[in-house]
Amino acid sequence: MDSKAHWESVYESKSPNEVSWTQEKPEISLKLIEESEVSKTAKIIDIGGGDSKLVDFLIEKGYQDITVLDISAKALEKAKKRLGEKADSVQWIVSDVTKFEPTDIYDLWHDRAAFHFLTSKEHIKTYTTITSNFVADRLIIGTFSKQGPTKCSGLEISQYDENGLAEVFETHFEKTKCLTTDHITPFETIQNFQFCSFKKLKHPIIKK
Repeated sequence: MDSKAHWESVYESKSPNEVSWTQEKPEISLKLIEESEVSKTAKIIDIGGGDSKLVDFLIEKGYQDITVLDISAKALEKAKKRLGEKADSVQWIVSDVTKFEPTDIYDLWHDRAAFHFLTSKEHIKTYTTITSNFVADRLIIGTFSKQGPTKCSGLEISQYDENGLAEVFETHFEKTKCLTTDHITPFETIQNFQFCSFKKLKHPIIKK
């Protein structure tokens, strides 16, 4: 089963309380977005947003230009249904992030628990190339930490610590804040996450 078929099956067959990543309120993501100090009119994209409630809270807080990208059309349909008329104010994109061809430059790129599914050097390189070309200001990445799970939804993932995440993006982004946090799943198990917030460098670092 390819990635898209896998995720369509997950969102087709499971409710939010049956998947580990569900958060009633994405506190850390919201905190890091607010601390980034981007304006309410900034272009914000949530990568792998699925049917996360982050978009609900961003709308509530007055952010006006929000895009949600996910590989699963079913996940985005669930989010749209939940939001009702508010969904009309959001741009929804069905795409594998490694095949994403942006038509906009984003002020803030947020990704909680999508990046860590990229386990090949090729896919990680593709991801970093997209962010370097299409993110103007802020980058927020959340992954499983070195103390977190090694798999999610039956798939292998890549674990990161603060230094590991910073190294991946260091050519074009400067680390501004990192933290680890425990996510309590709907099954009351604990998953440890590594979050890092970055600011775009005015001049890329060219390694010799």
